[in-house]
Amino acid sequence: MQVGLIGIGAMGGPMAVNLCQAGFDLAVYDVNEEAVRRLTAQGATAAATPKELAKVSEVVITMLPNFQIVSSVMEGTDGVLSGIRDGSLVIDMSTVAPYQARAMAAQAAQRGAAYLDAPVSGGVAGAKQGTLTIMVGGSDETVDRAMPIFGVLGRKVYRVGDVGSGAAIKLVNNLLLGVNTAAVAEALVLGVKAGLNPRVLLDVIRSSSGDSYALKAKADVFILEGKFEPGFAIDLQYKDLELAAQTGKELGVPLFMTGLAQQLFEQARAAGLGSKDISAVIKPLEKLIGVEVRG
Repeated sequence: MQVGLIGIGAMGGPMAVNLCQAGFDLAVYDVNEEAVRRLTAQGATAAATPKELAKVSEVVITMLPNFQIVSSVMEGTDGVLSGIRDGSLVIDMSTVAPYQARAMAAQAAQRGAAYLDAPVSGGVAGAKQGTLTIMVGGSDETVDRAMPIFGVLGRKVYRVGDVGSGAAIKLVNNLLLGVNTAAVAEALVLGVKAGLNPRVLLDVIRSSSGDSYALKAKADVFILEGKFEPGFAIDLQYKDLELAAQTGKELGVPLFMTGLAQQLFEQARAAGLGSKDISAVIKPLEKLIGVEVRG
């Protein structure tokens, strides 16, 4: 199967490696020339433009930071849609809003291409290990076409509804991640300010009702060690909270906790922490209170 992958950064790069190692005929495109060179050394072919990639691919995958970039590589004279082959399949694995996924699917359909929105969970580690959770919106027939690819990239594949449903469920998931991470930051700062040993505090919470994925994933490796390299960047989490807030407004659903968490992530971005892991949302609060939660 001829596959094209656009966006070979922290997530797309290891995904591309896995596809190459699984024997797929892979073409790649990225503005980062060094990333492209790393992939061609793994056996991939470099495409000069998204259009050229689409011309040689049965399946085009995008894994990009936001919809503005997705739109820029899909549309225009050098975009995917200008070179897409009739009967091809486009799989967007980026995190976008549901209405954005549906709009792009409509454009692909006008050019005879099928479309899936298939965002993922599992982070860079999951991308490297091929154990991502993939949430797919689209028809069963189209998902079936993509299963050989999904089988290489992920461990769990959920068929969640029509196009746009994958984006919707990813936003719900990341809303919870953002809110829970903000809550972890507040709770740990409060505990340390109250004189508790951070490791004792974590041991008790992990055996109690306050436990969460955010606590497990972010407390020991990131916060207690004082190491805040991504991971999952604050800028991306903030973007996802903003998309969730926009979707809530579109659907008439008030999202109170989302708004509060968004303010904490906005504070972290203002402090110059946007490229750091989401666990660094604790740092402005630590500075404000005058404590550090470290092991």
